[in-house]
Amino acid sequence: MHCGAVTACGSRYYTPLKRRISSTTPAALIVRHLRPPCRISVVSPHSSCCAVRLFRTSFVGDISLFDAMKRYFSGSGITENKKMVEHLQHFGVISSVKVAEVMGTIDRGLFVPDGSPPYDDSPMLIGYNATISAPHMHAMCLELLEKKLQPGMRALDIGSGTGYLTACFAMMVGAEGRAIGVEHIPELAATSIENIQKSEAASLLKDGSLAIHVGDGRLGWPEFAPYDAIHVGAAAPAIPQCLIDQLKPGGRLVIPVGNIFQELQVVDKDLKGQIHCHSQTSVRYVPLTSRQHQLGIQ
Repeated sequence: MHCGAVTACGSRYYTPLKRRISSTTPAALIVRHLRPPCRISVVSPHSSCCAVRLFRTSFVGDISLFDAMKRYFSGSGITENKKMVEHLQHFGVISSVKVAEVMGTIDRGLFVPDGSPPYDDSPMLIGYNATISAPHMHAMCLELLEKKLQPGMRALDIGSGTGYLTACFAMMVGAEGRAIGVEHIPELAATSIENIQKSEAASLLKDGSLAIHVGDGRLGWPEFAPYDAIHVGAAAPAIPQCLIDQLKPGGRLVIPVGNIFQELQVVDKDLKGQIHCHSQTSVRYVPLTSRQHQLGIQ
């Protein structure tokens, strides 16, 4: 398929005092802070699926290591899904009643490998050089997408991993909507289906409103496009234009962008099809890449 060009990009400024921690790499503790505006340009115009690259106009921000450590380790030792949600509410990560309800319904413990502390506010290794994001990152993304996850809407989860966030999406859009997960590691896709079958989202998987597919998430999943909400669970060097094209007018895409320095980008497509973006926070995700590269296959 040929992907068109982005026609416009808006931006939003955030003061550097609004710092956050958002990590998806267990080996690193990284302080997060909100960034100033970005601008977009289209790259690789002759490829079958071109991309949108983000450029930072400036870099500002101050860092408090004490605040970072306090926030990062505050979720350790939690042993119940309900307590995990209450913890995130206490620290202001979850403010939405609906997000709290859904995260309380879908038990994260069913989606984390045996031996890992499932309710700690920390990312977890799930094999195949992949991770499941920390609960606070899932909560943040659900809140950013909540208005686009209303009953009857369509959601796409790229890099669906163990299936946790896809299951949350499915609970929010309901049986009259559709939630699609795309995972390029077949073994993870199979495991995610088993996990969902044990969860409260099992009936949605059975009736087909929730589905997991094996494929290259960088190409999206055109079959059920356009989508009201698209989430990407790995960092792309540039926003895949195919995902922009599969976003419904009025829809929202949340995607980490960057290599060493990454930012969680919120991309809105207005009703005229124009694109507006802002950076929500700095993050650290595994890269969005090919299956071969992720597995180290030459």
